[in-house]
Amino acid sequence: MKKICPRRLFLTFLGLLSLLTMRAGGAEHPNILFIYTDDQAPTAAGFAGNKELKTPNLDRLAAEGCILRNAFTTTPVCSPSRAGLAASRYGSELGILDWINPSSEPELGLNPNTVTWMELLQEAGYHTGLFGKWHLGTQTQYHPTLTGYDKFMGILEGGCPPKDPVLEVNGHKEKQSGFTVDLVTEAAMEFIEANKSEPFLVSLHYREPHAAWLPARDEDWLPYRDLDPTLPDPDIENLDTQRVKKMTREYYASVASVDRNVGRVLDLLEQLKLRHQTIVIFTSDHGYHNGHAGLWFKGNAQWMLTKLPEQQWPHIAAKQRPNLFDQALRVPTIVSWPNVTQPNSELTECVTNLDWYPTLLSIAGVELPADVHIHGRDFTPLLKGQKTNWDNEFYCEYSMRHGATTDMRGWRTPEWKLIIDSANPGRAELYDLKSDPREFKNLIDSTAPEHVMARERLTAKIEAYVNKLGIEEVPK
Repeated sequence: MKKICPRRLFLTFLGLLSLLTMRAGGAEHPNILFIYTDDQAPTAAGFAGNKELKTPNLDRLAAEGCILRNAFTTTPVCSPSRAGLAASRYGSELGILDWINPSSEPELGLNPNTVTWMELLQEAGYHTGLFGKWHLGTQTQYHPTLTGYDKFMGILEGGCPPKDPVLEVNGHKEKQSGFTVDLVTEAAMEFIEANKSEPFLVSLHYREPHAAWLPARDEDWLPYRDLDPTLPDPDIENLDTQRVKKMTREYYASVASVDRNVGRVLDLLEQLKLRHQTIVIFTSDHGYHNGHAGLWFKGNAQWMLTKLPEQQWPHIAAKQRPNLFDQALRVPTIVSWPNVTQPNSELTECVTNLDWYPTLLSIAGVELPADVHIHGRDFTPLLKGQKTNWDNEFYCEYSMRHGATTDMRGWRTPEWKLIIDSANPGRAELYDLKSDPREFKNLIDSTAPEHVMARERLTAKIEAYVNKLGIEEVPK
């Protein structure tokens, strides 16, 4: 367990005193409901413009609040993204390069000495609970209850079946009966009811729509069972069309199960008269390819083709397509902050998963300790509609270790994206996001002056930032 230092005890005392003072004065101290899905494409929601996928409860949440149109993760795969959310630092800094595989790397997890925003809220007097997926270490020292949560119910690993899973409940693994998405929702709802009189943080981390997608409840599956889904890129040469359509139908059912359960939690907040004092956030750990550019999965995508392209890189098999495409980096995101965010509003500024740390502290009125180093930026001024000089560029990375081996480093601006892979010398990509937002045309070898200028500028950006982080030598 973490050693409790005097500073921590003092901060906890001040936090509790602050909450008591605010309650005595009648001021509102907001509850936070942080809903976090797994593998949800930025195009996989009604509010994102998908006309075939019905998400009435997410659309309702979006109508009540603000859609963040340019929300991204800095690494498009589970564990590094989740570590970035918790610590506001990059996976390469934390030693979490790829998704954590407990069977081959049981010793790996989020360093228990890392100060998380959940821990700071807990110290400030929030009642905190995590329900669902953790995926930041399975050994005792990495347990969520040592990283800022009072209560945990769910899975420490990366996945479990969609029905009748083995979940950790009250510190013990138990075989459950029912659909996983419903079980974790019900546990979160019980926590909300038990803590309705005190400020709470509920992290509701769904495993959905991560595969496997079926079985699902009939009400989630039947609307899509016979659907002929519209494919994002049906003209891709050698696309395995029938396979992509089958997987899309099943994927949609899994998303629908999330939407249904989001509605249950929102209804509970209304019933308990807590909605007006609860900030509800919906986002995902990373994006996803549903046949986009002929791919499936996220940053570790695979080709969905009947004939695979020739592969020239030594550490990448022909079926694999490691990437930092926007479809894998962008996440569907909503913030509904009663009396702050305007209904049916949206932000177009670029924010990342690293920005949640300072933003949530700001929302909760909790100060960041001077000795805690983070990279994220507080975007509450944007949510409040205030004018601010916001930088829309960001650094991204993915050191893939399961399957392919890559050390991709990227820089994205609203106009350009450059990716360099030091594990595969010569493998690099440059995209003009204004004229080619789908990132179909790699301009890395172009001699056009504007392309050369962009390549040189972004290369310098990447090199300077990597040097700043001190990760020139990436751990293997």
